[in-house]
Amino acid sequence: MESPVRKIDIAPRPDGRQSETALSIARGSARLLRSLGFSCISELPLPSGRRADLVALNERGDIWILEIKSSIEDLRADQKWQDYRMHCDRLFFAFTQDLPCEIFPPDTGLIVADAYGAHMQCEAPEHRLPAATRKVMTVRFAMAAAQRINRLVDPQGHGE
Repeated sequence: MESPVRKIDIAPRPDGRQSETALSIARGSARLLRSLGFSCISELPLPSGRRADLVALNERGDIWILEIKSSIEDLRADQKWQDYRMHCDRLFFAFTQDLPCEIFPPDTGLIVADAYGAHMQCEAPEHRLPAATRKVMTVRFAMAAAQRINRLVDPQGHGE
């Protein structure tokens, strides 16, 4: 019997889109977020159809999105990041120390990262989500996390 629940990708599939630099930034950023009391999901599909690089949720229900940029060209080519704001309380760019902070939009937070850790260069302004959006995002986060764990526990029990 097919579930009426819309399917969410169980786990990010290695698709070659992420460079080694981007993967390192994600790893270090996730370590920083965990130290701040957040749990993270990578490559989370959003209700808008976009896919966020990192989504973080803490026990208060705060939702942060991190958009990872591995180069100046990556930032210049990407205009979709503005859509992420409607799905989070705070929006950050995460990047390596090789990129200048001045190239990023002033109304976002900045996180400088490498594969081993990260630090918050600039706090993101808060723009609280409406309750209905928060619920949708929290459920989406929880479903993706549970499905990814289930796939690890029972890899053969999931159809492709």
